[in-house]
Amino acid sequence: MPALDETRTHLLSASQKASHRASSAWSGFSNFALQDNVLEVAVGLILAAAFTTVVTSFVSDIVMPVLALLPFIDRNFDEKFAVLRRGSGYKEGGYTTVKMALEDGAVVMSYGTFINKVFNFFGIGISLYIIANVYTWVSNDAVIKNTVKCKFCRKRISEKAQRCVNCTSWQDGREEQTN
Repeated sequence: MPALDETRTHLLSASQKASHRASSAWSGFSNFALQDNVLEVAVGLILAAAFTTVVTSFVSDIVMPVLALLPFIDRNFDEKFAVLRRGSGYKEGGYTTVKMALEDGAVVMSYGTFINKVFNFFGIGISLYIIANVYTWVSNDAVIKNTVKCKFCRKRISEKAQRCVNCTSWQDGREEQTN
């Protein structure tokens, strides 16, 4: 039965090609996904997400209550809002919550939520700055690099640079000297 042997040969050949393609695809994916920098980015993103929740909790649960002690600031910033256009069910007393105003169809500017997010942003920024300084102090490896402006192109470069990476001018004054 030559037809059966020929079909079997084609099936074996197709099977080997499919296996080779799958192996090649897996090898390519693993080479990409398991590179050092990809893993570092993934770990960094996971840590950043966890760090963000910690800082958000710090701002909401620790900083905001302390700020609420000031006479001109209310504890619940998220419920600070301004009604830009009233909804159909607006009553003389106004809306007491953002949710009530939105359910009524009012156009609302929630400036309290924005203020809370600004506090979170500064909390994250200050926390990262402190962590960078502690890391520099512990490891003697500077994370925060001091920069200066190039005299010629005005771009920021390392304060230790002898030449500007942007315009290649010398930073020690050689180009200012006339012969």
